Amino acid sequence: MASHGHTPAAWTGVIIAFIGFCVAGAFMVMANVPGFWAGMAIIVIGGIVGGAMRMAGLGQTKRPQRQVAGSES
Repeated sequence: MASHGHTPAAWTGVIIAFIGFCVAGAFMVMANVPGFWAGMAIIVIGGIVGGAMRMAGLGQTKRPQRQVAGSES
């Protein structure tokens, strides 16, 4: 059964990216360009942190693909 991304790496990456979206959205409404780009940078950092945690073993493990028996005609 798949865990559908319920791992520490996925949760951490998504939470950081969500914070970045909130920061970028708030600064966009305030018409503050540097703040908007800071929020966009936080979003990218979320992806990097999530990827690094996955490589450190905190992500979903890859399961081998099942071989499907092909029907011969």
